[in-house]
Amino acid sequence: MSQSIDHVLQEHRRFPPPREFQSCARLSTEEAYQRMYRESLDDPEGFWGRIARELPWMQPFERVLDWSGAPFAKWFVGGRINASAVCLDQHAYGRRADQRAIVWEGEPGDTRTLTYAELHLEVSRFANVLKRRGVQKGDRVAIYMPMIPEAAMAMLACARIGAAHSVVFGGFSATALKERILDGGCTAVITADGGWRRGQILPLKPQVDEALEGVLGVHTVLVVRRTANRVTWNAGRDVWYHELAAEASTECAPEPMDSEDLLFLLYTSGSTGKPKGIVHTTGGYLVGAYLSTQFVFDLRDGDLFWCTADVGWITGHSYVVYGPLANGATILMYEGAPTTPTPGRFWEIVERHRVTIFYTAPTAIRTFMRLGDEVPAKSDLSSLRLLGSVGEPINPEAWMWYHRHIGRQRCPIVDTWWQTETGSIAITPLPGVTVTQPGSATRPFFGIDAAVVDDQGRELPPDQGGYLVIRRPWPSMLRGIWGNPDRYREGYWGKYQTMYFAGDGARRDASGYFWVLGRVDDVLNVAGHRLSTMEVESSLVSHAAVAEAAVVGRPDDVQGQAIVAFVTVVKGVEPGEALKEALKEHVAHEIGKLARPAEIRFTDALPKTRSGKIMRRLLRDVAAGVETTGDTSTIEDYALLARLRGDEE
Repeated sequence: MSQSIDHVLQEHRRFPPPREFQSCARLSTEEAYQRMYRESLDDPEGFWGRIARELPWMQPFERVLDWSGAPFAKWFVGGRINASAVCLDQHAYGRRADQRAIVWEGEPGDTRTLTYAELHLEVSRFANVLKRRGVQKGDRVAIYMPMIPEAAMAMLACARIGAAHSVVFGGFSATALKERILDGGCTAVITADGGWRRGQILPLKPQVDEALEGVLGVHTVLVVRRTANRVTWNAGRDVWYHELAAEASTECAPEPMDSEDLLFLLYTSGSTGKPKGIVHTTGGYLVGAYLSTQFVFDLRDGDLFWCTADVGWITGHSYVVYGPLANGATILMYEGAPTTPTPGRFWEIVERHRVTIFYTAPTAIRTFMRLGDEVPAKSDLSSLRLLGSVGEPINPEAWMWYHRHIGRQRCPIVDTWWQTETGSIAITPLPGVTVTQPGSATRPFFGIDAAVVDDQGRELPPDQGGYLVIRRPWPSMLRGIWGNPDRYREGYWGKYQTMYFAGDGARRDASGYFWVLGRVDDVLNVAGHRLSTMEVESSLVSHAAVAEAAVVGRPDDVQGQAIVAFVTVVKGVEPGEALKEALKEHVAHEIGKLARPAEIRFTDALPKTRSGKIMRRLLRDVAAGVETTGDTSTIEDYALLARLRGDEE
């Protein structure tokens, strides 16, 4: 990048922490935040050593950080710990034994509740089933499950015996599953006969069968019964979990794991080539998930924490399973779609279970906006005290809708920036302290030395867009890419050598707040100006007729790139030529004529990954009329891509 990214979005609304919330918050003053943040940077080993010692170590660590082999870090060197014991044993044998650990609701309406004592027994039983099937410390186990309690149990059971899990989202194809099984060298697969999604049974076992055709290294497929649909059976390899569990002991001592032993692999797609197996180890990851859950979500006794992410994503790892359970929180898990069987299913669940903390993705929020304000208005959301967003930058108007219609103007919103690679939240408001602004992730979390730099690595002055980097190691950082240290070194540290490059663009304003501008791959080059897609999209979404928008550039002989906007309208609005012109003028008025879209295409939906992120690189191909190349295994709806190409013709 030879020049900075132009900053065009203006957002001046500010929201201080509600006084009632602030009066009870874990951290409630700016002075307390600054003191902790400065300590985390000035004395990181002292700070992180103190936090880490709050967890139950089996063997104390001898050194907090070894950075001598940079960019390969070692945290809490010499320490031994077990993630399952951190999440379960300390609570099951303590005052939280009878506290709810998991509250679960299936899409058909069935429910289950597990206390910490009960979850501890079930995970121990699950671990013994795995050991009986020959799964050993150091093995990798693929998990391909619906969002049922057994998914969390499977993760914790693997951790208990020292086997690393590789969770693959249950919506992925057999091809994507196979690729991940082979790359990780998995020896066992944990799955279910099926799961419920949008009123239909999502078949999982057939996908596993297809994925394992010709694969010789997998000796066990452990099948959990959920939907009772018929499945084919490979005798000797396939076993029913409930049959083995009936005979298994509920006592299983946790395996002492070195702090740097592999806890899990999690695959994330690149713009080209095969998916990357992100490596997370045990001690540092747990410390990051533990501390961030406490302070970002202001965790208190009695909270019911609902992170809507699937455990197939890093958000589900860190804020459905490891972070909340390490803190002894009660989590809610939901199996199905947010709008099945009614558009208000999420809000009905909040009312029914009295959820207090709600953490979801901007794409879900924009979906709810499209369904209409009257949908959440039907539910009692008074139990909510904190809201969060995750996954991509949130448009200011979506933030405001969330604030008004879900938080009812009394709940702080934590707009969090982080990645599969960072392991835990890196930039975020702290709800009892931070004055929030719609669209800004605000300030770095403890221990995160974030900056916005230019192409040569020089820190940019306020309000200039550039590259978002982290300038020092942090405990929950990735330790590499499985089987490919060179790809890790080059992909994340190659550009600046001593700084981690996140792949995102950002600007930092005069008050020190970060405004994430999206992937630098998505920056538009229009007539010599570099524009953030997020800012143009936010301008479109601020129009009353627009529910969601994605903006890409297509080659243009005059301007370099022309802006093409894919727009989904709110319910009841008829798309047409008049609206196209109105939206173009709206963007020109809100941002400036340089950002006026050359073309607007209406669509009933946008192509997204199964975690809800808009796949702009696919839209770039559609806009440019070229064939799509690279990894498409994460796309949620292949038919939508075909429809978009058909519209073009």
